[in-house]
Amino acid sequence: MNKNLDLFLTFMKIGAFTFGFLVFTKIGTFNFGGGYAMIPLIQREVCDNKQWLNEDDILEVVAIAESTPGPVAINAATFVGSRTAGTLGAVCATLGVVLPSFLIISLISFVLKAFQESRAVQYAFMGIRAGVLALILKAVYTMFMTTKKHAVSYAIMAATLVLTAFLKIDAVFVIIGCAVFGLVWSLLFRKGNER
Repeated sequence: MNKNLDLFLTFMKIGAFTFGFLVFTKIGTFNFGGGYAMIPLIQREVCDNKQWLNEDDILEVVAIAESTPGPVAINAATFVGSRTAGTLGAVCATLGVVLPSFLIISLISFVLKAFQESRAVQYAFMGIRAGVLALILKAVYTMFMTTKKHAVSYAIMAATLVLTAFLKIDAVFVIIGCAVFGLVWSLLFRKGNER
């Protein structure tokens, strides 16, 4: 009886990992434009459809994915997989999100030379870029709407925009600066409230 229960639980775990792999394979297959364009897809699949995480968790996923070395899409998939199904879930989600890109790029590399001058291919990529921009703007809008509004948050957003877009400061340094500023601000704010 105990062996049957163990076998059943093992089968359920394998099913859950396979399901996570398939969800992230779907996300990876339809992700054009990098990690930021993937955020709305992850949000729809993981929050809305599967209800594995909530909106606050997605903000956390984005913050951690941006703050850790590596591509945002892979970091986000790894974090969601880890959060929902542990280490093996992280491995399955990461493989699921990487595999489609690997296969598609491998295929494209073989045929791109023959079709790179084609007007249809050029127009298709132009349309993909426009769609990616819309997905990135949706991710920004969603994150803005779910973030707590405070004058300090607005100041950090404005400073980050100026530093990265206009002064061309490396995003890594800006993220580290934002983290330090947020930590110092929260410590000062907490001390002010304790008085």
